[in-house]
Amino acid sequence: MPVSAEHKGMATRTTPKDYALTDSPASVRTPYAFAPSPAKEAETGNASSAPSPDVAPEVFATGPTVLIVDDEPNIRRVLAAVLARDGYKVVIADGGKDAVKKAKNEPVLDVLITDFLMPDMNGLETLEAVRKYHGGVRALFISGHGTVRSAVEAMRLGAFDYITKPFDVEQVRDTVKRALKSAPLHAPAPISAKTSPATTPSPSADIPADIVLPPGVSLIGNAPATQLLKRRLLAAAASRATVLLLGESGTGKEVAARLLHEASPRRRGPFIAVSCAALPETLLESELFGHEKSAFTGAASAKPGRFELADGGTLFLDEIGDIPHITQVKLLRALQEREISRIGGIKTVKVDVRVVGATNRDLWQAVQEGSFRLDLYYRLYVVPVTIPPLRERAEDIPTLAAFFLERSAKENDRAFPAGITPDALARLAAHEWQGNIRELQNALEYAVVMSPTGRDAIEADVLPERLSPAS
Repeated sequence: MPVSAEHKGMATRTTPKDYALTDSPASVRTPYAFAPSPAKEAETGNASSAPSPDVAPEVFATGPTVLIVDDEPNIRRVLAAVLARDGYKVVIADGGKDAVKKAKNEPVLDVLITDFLMPDMNGLETLEAVRKYHGGVRALFISGHGTVRSAVEAMRLGAFDYITKPFDVEQVRDTVKRALKSAPLHAPAPISAKTSPATTPSPSADIPADIVLPPGVSLIGNAPATQLLKRRLLAAAASRATVLLLGESGTGKEVAARLLHEASPRRRGPFIAVSCAALPETLLESELFGHEKSAFTGAASAKPGRFELADGGTLFLDEIGDIPHITQVKLLRALQEREISRIGGIKTVKVDVRVVGATNRDLWQAVQEGSFRLDLYYRLYVVPVTIPPLRERAEDIPTLAAFFLERSAKENDRAFPAGITPDALARLAAHEWQGNIRELQNALEYAVVMSPTGRDAIEADVLPERLSPAS
C-alpha cells in the first residue's frame, strides 16, 4: 500500500531467512498504522486518529545497518518498524545534521535512506556529509518532489536509487535488499598511524593526472595484462561508441566501466549503473525506460528510467546477457534511435547516452541458442574489451592485497603496520583465484577479522583454509 506523509499506510512482512530475528511463519503479518503530523493535517485538511507505531528511536539487530533520515516522524517510524522486522539494525535521524552525528558514531553504515527536501540540509548535502565517515554507504532517496534533475544529481553522487512519494513499503524493502547485494563504493583509506606506507599501493601508472576518479575507482597494478587493459580502456573512453566488457565474475568490470566514464568527455555527466540480473523481468523494463503514472498496478506516480537519468553521461548495464527477450527489443531501439518511450507513455524521449555493457556469459553462444538477439549482439559488440582474470595478472596480487588489507583494517578498526608476512604472500600468490579480485578482497577481510589482537601483520595461519598451500 502506498505510504506518504499525507497518506496512512500499512507495512507488513515477516523476517526473511537472511537476517532472521524470529522463527515466525510467513503467514504472520503485523500491521503498522501511522497518522500524518499536525502540520501535514493542516496542509491537507485531513484528520486522522490512527496511532503512531510503538517503535523505539533506534532498533538494534545483528544485520546490516540502515540509517533513515526524514523530517516526518511517522515516515521514520513506519520504515524503522518494517526494516527492523527484516533484521536490520535501524538508526533514525530527524534531519541532515542529526544524520551526520549518528553516522559519525556508527562503526559501519551499509544503507542511507534519506528524504530529499528537509529544513536543515537537503538529501544531497546529507549524503555528501555522511560519505565523509562511510565512503561505501549505499544511498536511497525518497522524495515527494521527485524530478529528473534531482534524481540525476542524486545518481551523480552515487545514490543507488530514488523513490517518489507516495511509496509502497515493499518497494523500499526490495530496494534495500538490492542495494546490499551491490558492491559498496568504498573511499580509499588515507595513510595514518594505523597503516604503513609499505601496505599502500602506488597509483595506477597509466592513468593521466587530470582524470579524477570517484571513491573506490582505481585500476591497481602494473602487470603486463593490467597495463594493456588500461591502454584499451583509455583508448575506448575518448569515443562515444558502445563498449562491451567481457570477463569472469569478480574481475572488476564495474570499476572498468567507471574508469571509462571518468576518462571520457562525459565525465561531468551522470554515471548510472544497473544490474540487469538483480531485477525481475517485470521490473527491469520500468527501471530502464521509466513509466507514467498508473501505467501498472503500484505506479502511483511517473518515474523516469535509467536511460533518462543517464542523459549526457554513461549507462552501465551489468550482466547484460541476462536481459529477457522482450526487453532486448526496446534496448535495441534505444541504441539504434537514441530515444526511448516510458511504459504507459505515448511520447518518445530523446536521450544522449553512452552505453557500456558487461557480461560473464558467452553472448555468441547465447545467440546460437536463441536466448539473445543477433541484431542486439552486433549493436553491443562494437568495442569489446576483455577484463583479464586475476590468475593472468598474478604480479598484481601483492599490491591488491595491500590495498584490501588497508581498507579492511580501517573498517574494522585494526592496525597492521607490518603489512603481510612473506609466508602469507606466498600462499596468496599460489592460489588460483577462481573468484578473482572479489575473492581476494574477501580473503583479506577474513584475515583481518580472524587475526588475534596484538598482531602487527597478517600471517598465513589466518588466511581462509580454502586457499592453496604455498609450494
